[in-house]
Amino acid sequence: MTGGASALPYWRLSSFYLFYFSLLGATAPFLGLYFAHLGFSSARIGELLAIPMLMRCVAPNLWGWLGDRSGRRLDIVRFGAFCTLVTFSLIFVSHSYAWLALIMALHAFFWHAVLPQFEVITLAHLKEQAARYSQVRLWGSIGFILTVIGLGKLFELFSLDLYPWALVFIMGGIVLSSFWVPNATPQARPEVAGQGGFLAQLRQPGVLAFYLCVGLMQLSHGPYYSFQTIYLEALGYSRSLIGQLWALGVVAEVLLFLVMARILARYSVRTVLLASVLIAALRWLLLGNFADQLPVLLFAQLLHAATFGSFHAAAIHFVQRRFGPRQQGQSQALYAALAGTGGALGALYSGYSWSSLGPVWTYVIASLAALVAAVIIATRLQEERA
Repeated sequence: MTGGASALPYWRLSSFYLFYFSLLGATAPFLGLYFAHLGFSSARIGELLAIPMLMRCVAPNLWGWLGDRSGRRLDIVRFGAFCTLVTFSLIFVSHSYAWLALIMALHAFFWHAVLPQFEVITLAHLKEQAARYSQVRLWGSIGFILTVIGLGKLFELFSLDLYPWALVFIMGGIVLSSFWVPNATPQARPEVAGQGGFLAQLRQPGVLAFYLCVGLMQLSHGPYYSFQTIYLEALGYSRSLIGQLWALGVVAEVLLFLVMARILARYSVRTVLLASVLIAALRWLLLGNFADQLPVLLFAQLLHAATFGSFHAAAIHFVQRRFGPRQQGQSQALYAALAGTGGALGALYSGYSWSSLGPVWTYVIASLAALVAAVIIATRLQEERA
């Protein structure tokens, strides 16, 4: 897999993605379940889960601006990873709602500094091989898979009281791997006449529409990331099987990442994004109405390859091509911020609607959000090859 690019620090970059997304594999399926274990209602769980997403609206732009101005992206990654570990460790002090809300805000402020800056470093290492991004990023998916399966089995055997310790262990891995990665800066490209700065590039045709769709896509994931594990446990699935179901979706994502370069060479970014949001609309309807049917649930989990995998890979290409090297940090940060805004709104609405409207209608709203994104992509984005 590393052939033809001897200078590419493949395993160093991949190890960071492995640990970073292992943390996502620990939080996305199990954080809401842990808060339920502590006795919080669905509304309070939705609020607590929305706080890191809200920090994702602010933190990446601040850190992205700092990264673009200073050029010290790797230092920001290492500082953010270390502060994430330190601030989250405060969870051992108290489990009150106010204290947990503070911890969610503090650790997320630093955690969301990390990935946008690291994406720029990865693309700088890849240089003209940007289509190989998915081959590096897939190790993040592997980390997610190993974590959800491992923690699913762990929490079936032992109490969820072990959950914070598992997160601290993974955060330590992120810190250590960040010091193994060599630095790189984006290659200078010839200035395009009239291209202008970040705001001018943001006003290019279709760019604002793209970012709006990023927010809508993440909003549609609100019920899935906030309540899917709680939902499946209520339907009678074991925690071990739930972990395997989460892993199945990411296995499908990994397989898609392996062929993503060929897909983007054959189809435009617009086509890939449009297909992804349409499949998302279908997936949420299936999960809301037929999650008690294991064959349908298995099929819906396989669709994660599109709802996250192809959408994210195509979006990264879109951002990398539409913005100059001096705006990469801000453009990646804005991508993270819009995803955070959508994710926060998704967590909030699903938290309030889960008990009042029920899972079916909560997922119907998610499906509608994906359909709105599909209309915007179909009418506002231009055809563009990756």
